[in-house]
Amino acid sequence: MDYQSHMKSLLELAAQNTDEVPVAAMVLDSNGEILSQSTNKTIEQDDPTAHAEIVVIREAAKKLSSWRLENCTLVVTLEPCVMCAGAIRTARIPRVVFGAWDERVGGSGSRYDILRDSRLGPEVEVVSGVNEQECSDQIRSFFSHKRT
Repeated sequence: MDYQSHMKSLLELAAQNTDEVPVAAMVLDSNGEILSQSTNKTIEQDDPTAHAEIVVIREAAKKLSSWRLENCTLVVTLEPCVMCAGAIRTARIPRVVFGAWDERVGGSGSRYDILRDSRLGPEVEVVSGVNEQECSDQIRSFFSHKRT
């Protein structure tokens, strides 16, 4: 699977949403077709749970008429947080691909490792560091501009 091209597409999508933290995600079906894609919508929806991962999981579940996304892959520009990692486990997504690590609140291998904690059921395959530099630069640039 060509995750790099999907990540480039997500970076472009995240860049278009200038009001939110620039994170974008997509859910792919077993054939690699995009079921859903979105950016963060916490500000737009006044919803602290509207992270990009949660938004795309909800959309993919509706599209498939099933809360079980057992044959899907979630691709996201930033390591999922603990909340999103919990949603990924609940949706039974078997693979997560992400770009930048989130050392502060990451729930997928850096700070915490919800996705690969065998006490929570079958481990989720984690593919990290896809277009890592570009993803990291996008986040850093956003916060650099917010803080000046």
